[in-house]
Amino acid sequence: MAELTEVVPGNKMRFTATRKNVDVPVGLWLGCPGCNRMVYRKEMEEHLHCCPYCEHHFRVNARQRVEMLVDSGSFEERDAQLKGTDPLNFKAKKAYAQQLEEARTATGADDALVSGLAYIKGRRTVLAVLDFSFLAGSMGTVVGEKLTRAIETATELNLPIIVVSCSGGARMQESTLSLMQMAKTSAALARHAARKLLYISLLTDPTTGGVTASFAMLGDIIYAEPCAMIGFAGPRTIANTIRMELPEGFQRAEFLQEKGFVDRIVPRQNLRSVLARTIDYCC
Repeated sequence: MAELTEVVPGNKMRFTATRKNVDVPVGLWLGCPGCNRMVYRKEMEEHLHCCPYCEHHFRVNARQRVEMLVDSGSFEERDAQLKGTDPLNFKAKKAYAQQLEEARTATGADDALVSGLAYIKGRRTVLAVLDFSFLAGSMGTVVGEKLTRAIETATELNLPIIVVSCSGGARMQESTLSLMQMAKTSAALARHAARKLLYISLLTDPTTGGVTASFAMLGDIIYAEPCAMIGFAGPRTIANTIRMELPEGFQRAEFLQEKGFVDRIVPRQNLRSVLARTIDYCC
């Protein structure tokens, strides 16, 4: 309880009152990195996890992304049983096996990719979504295998595939086994392309490292969310390497669109319609 005292000039009157302290639940409000305003979390979530003031796109996990994109109840998940192991017995500050278990406990996911069949505004497609909340959406053997299977399913069923990238790149704890997934997924996409089937790549914040260097940039059509960071190495690493000041907005979606690496920037609220129209036009 807090005590309030008011003093009237001349000391003619003085009174005290008590007020009950009210605890605000943690996480009810959050700061927007785009406009620095405090945003009511529920309002942000109802706005497709975008700031209602400046449209800054907050990161979402794979399940939330699927829910935003597909027709209600249409998602048929595939290969959900695949779980990563520790083939190299990798240890750094923590053992890799421990990192995997902690990530599974924290996210409720088995690894960093969700894939399956779905309908988007009535158009049947295969959808694969990376989850940054699971070890930075990094691509290990399970992510590579699940994505390859998703691409092969699309090829077998003569369907388009949509891949939503949100990743820090290859998973260093799996070393060369992780790097092999770059070639593996790219080869599967080449077989898909040989059948003249559509591949749409959607780049979200961030898309970096070995994911950028493989399947993320191989789309027939490449879309990106506004202000998404897209690149291979981080901007500070590049600046320190070449000893030059980088252009303003370097490695942001708008800069890459200007340079021809991204076909179109699509705000989150328009994604479903744009994806459906693209499928209609190309398939």
